[in-house]
Amino acid sequence: MEARCYRLTSGATDVIITTAPFPEIVYWGAHLAHFSPQDRHSLTRPVANGRLDIDSPITLMAENGHGLFGAPGLEGHRNGLDASPVFTPTRVAQQGNALTIFCEDVNAGLGLVSELVLTDSGVLKVRHALTNQRAQPWQVDRFAVTLPVPERAGEVMAFHGRWIREFQPHRVTLSHDGFVLENRRGRTSHEHFPALIAGTPGFHEQQGDVWGVHLGWSGNHRIKCEAKTDGRRLIQAEALYLPGEMALEEGETLHTPWLYASFSAAGLNGMSQQFHRFLRDEIIRFPGDKPRPVHLNTWEGIYFNHDPAYIMQMASRAAELGVERFIIDDGWFKGRNDDHAALGDWYLDENKYPDGLMPVIDHVKSLGMEFGIWVEPEMINPDSDLCRAHPDWVLALPGYPKTTGRHQWVLNLSIPEAYDYLVERLSWLLGEHPIDYVKWDMNRELVQPGHHGRAAADAQTRQFYRLLDTLRARFPQVEFESCASGGGRIDYEVLARSHRFWASDNNDALERSTIQRGMSYFFPPEVMGAHIGNRRCHATFRQHSIAFRGLTALFGHMGLELDPVTADAEEYAGYQRYAALYRRWRGLIHSGTMWRVAMPDATTQVQGVVSEDKTQGLWLVSQLAMPDYTLPGALRIPGLEPGARYQIRLEDPSTLPLTGAGGHTMRKLPGWMTSPVSASGEWLAQAGLQLPVMDPETALLIVVERV
Repeated sequence: MEARCYRLTSGATDVIITTAPFPEIVYWGAHLAHFSPQDRHSLTRPVANGRLDIDSPITLMAENGHGLFGAPGLEGHRNGLDASPVFTPTRVAQQGNALTIFCEDVNAGLGLVSELVLTDSGVLKVRHALTNQRAQPWQVDRFAVTLPVPERAGEVMAFHGRWIREFQPHRVTLSHDGFVLENRRGRTSHEHFPALIAGTPGFHEQQGDVWGVHLGWSGNHRIKCEAKTDGRRLIQAEALYLPGEMALEEGETLHTPWLYASFSAAGLNGMSQQFHRFLRDEIIRFPGDKPRPVHLNTWEGIYFNHDPAYIMQMASRAAELGVERFIIDDGWFKGRNDDHAALGDWYLDENKYPDGLMPVIDHVKSLGMEFGIWVEPEMINPDSDLCRAHPDWVLALPGYPKTTGRHQWVLNLSIPEAYDYLVERLSWLLGEHPIDYVKWDMNRELVQPGHHGRAAADAQTRQFYRLLDTLRARFPQVEFESCASGGGRIDYEVLARSHRFWASDNNDALERSTIQRGMSYFFPPEVMGAHIGNRRCHATFRQHSIAFRGLTALFGHMGLELDPVTADAEEYAGYQRYAALYRRWRGLIHSGTMWRVAMPDATTQVQGVVSEDKTQGLWLVSQLAMPDYTLPGALRIPGLEPGARYQIRLEDPSTLPLTGAGGHTMRKLPGWMTSPVSASGEWLAQAGLQLPVMDPETALLIVVERV
């Protein structure tokens, strides 16, 4: 094939690909205003001493047959044969910023199609499709997308976590060898969010070159960043297959998940803003395109104690608080009195609801609220009518003990009868009741997932997608929330089928500050479920003021998690105040450009959002711990119009304690908090705004408005 050079370009990013003799990305970085195809020849590599006598390219498949000596993008075999494929391009098609490269290995009997799309947001989408062209099956052990990053990417940032503590960032130096993030829990997982960021050493929110990737996949995965012995670096991402799980028959095709990648020369904020814009442009779709309504979820208010009369009383009080969507959580279906029984028995509990759900739904809707309900369709309790009738419907390998998790097993969605049962029961629920919203939970990892004796984790994930696709096609007006014990299934592929994530089962405002910040690197606030919980957090037993809880929940999709009937007057007034504050500002929060500000004192956390026309900005300052210094620094506010002037004010003065212990110590405040102050956008970005002295575990909200 003739040597060709292809360019994918956006306002912020360029990707340059050569396709002969092999497909290779030779540049992925900032937009090139003066690019010429001849420029690429400046990057022609020498041949290293004491090595092979040829150049070894990092192709899109990173084949070992080129002498790369790292993990190739494809591993597998045909009964031990055809195990080292090298793909040669046969045809290339470009349409705008979409490039498709067709390759094959005639010796191994394999065809490969690589798709690269650079979106207007600057996010690069990449995936591969592998086809077996011979009669004998080809066993797929690994199938990954490989992207090169420059040698200056000397640091890696990834995310670890656990239940009630998701999205915790950590960093490692990348000078030799590699960093591997691997998940085998059968869902996206709390522990290993499928994303990785490589960048110039010391990169932070507003500085440094960064290359961020996210694998859009809700199952097992592996992501790797490697520094080769010759200094080159690469990122590799893949769905992880269990042994024997994936084999291609003749003519069958396997796609990798989409890998979403963003380059930013403006640090982590620039990367996040590209990902946020991409999701808003291409993935996030809300029925009716309406504002994100204030939620009230009954879980932390009543748990399994369902009494329709009392729930209707809760709904009446919720409406007075300004709630716009009322959700009944776990406990509404037959025999569900605790978490030991009844999962799978998706029939109404007539002992709790003798008149059915409709009286409750009608009451909720008469108050002007939408109605939502909780389900966990993928699970089955051993103590359930469904399990007693169909014990063979459990996802498991025969001959081994079936381990319970949270007293439940997993329903095998690859069994047609089990799948059809769920479609029928959920269609009854959504078809015979005017339900607007479904909270879809998934509370258990997959242990030895099997179907017909073979590993079936990948198949279970794909069947989950199919089930959601079927229901969304039947009930397009219904919104779905992805919840998996909180943040266990959060990724772009499930977002394409849902409308909201439950970020964590932890409503502790202090913990939520770091959880939500970690999530914000890849997701905008309108899909981040953020609730104001009880004064005493049910997960940590820590207590916070209503102001700290309310402001922490503001920069997401706000909800309440409580019993409004038993709330005391002070708490009730607080819930009402912050629900109103959210309704006032959600238009800006859910459409503007989000910023995180790195403060000199890490105990102070700052995030904000600026309107697209730069006329308004809203900034949340949270004091998470005892400050390092007796005086706080200045907040430098990014994103404003440099030449415009902005008025600065505190949105909710009641959030800032002005007295010390015993109420006798008045603190002096910065001048802008006691008299009107205006400043230019340039001044606020370069010099900043002096912050007041704040107590640990408090927050304040600052408004900047163009004069």
